[in-house]
Amino acid sequence: MIIETIEDRFMGENTYLLGDEKTKKCVIIDPGASLVDILAAVKLRNLTVEYIVLTHGHADHIGNVKKLKAETNAKIVAHENERELLIDRKKNLSVRFPCGPQEFDADIYVKDKERLEVGELRLTFIHTPGHTPGGMCIKVGNHMFTGDTLFAGSIGRTDFYGGDFKQMTKSLNKLANQDGNITIYPGHGPTSTIEREKLTNPYMN
Repeated sequence: MIIETIEDRFMGENTYLLGDEKTKKCVIIDPGASLVDILAAVKLRNLTVEYIVLTHGHADHIGNVKKLKAETNAKIVAHENERELLIDRKKNLSVRFPCGPQEFDADIYVKDKERLEVGELRLTFIHTPGHTPGGMCIKVGNHMFTGDTLFAGSIGRTDFYGGDFKQMTKSLNKLANQDGNITIYPGHGPTSTIEREKLTNPYMN
């Protein structure tokens, strides 16, 4: 398994390249980082982008979705409850960001516990509303991409459109029931583990 972090210089957002070493197929998770940097990482490893997977629809995570799709013809994947944000530049906040207004539909809308195979990788989607209505985490083996639901030592904001602290609390409880050895890859900041967050994150204990 290949996991590479490509950090956006403006917002500190983490874009992730997740690839299968055997088949050379990959997904890009939350392409808010520089398109040049993303494509360079893909080319360096001689990969083919099959999917663009979104943990949620805020501007700092979707700024280069349309450009990346145009370059790779990859299919966009998001949770079904996130469509409202993806198709509305005001709700996804992109009118305020350097990327400019972003409005688009996903090619594939998924539900909680649905799976997607990419080469020999199996992605499982975990619906974690709270930061946004269709926020989701992506689990692959003992790795989980948590978007802006769970950070190392903190959580995502709940005061934007569609945010809900009660929903966030339920989502955090859902993550707390996952295997403690799972490494988390947040939408911002460093990696951690479920167990470490249960022990040290004030929102999870």
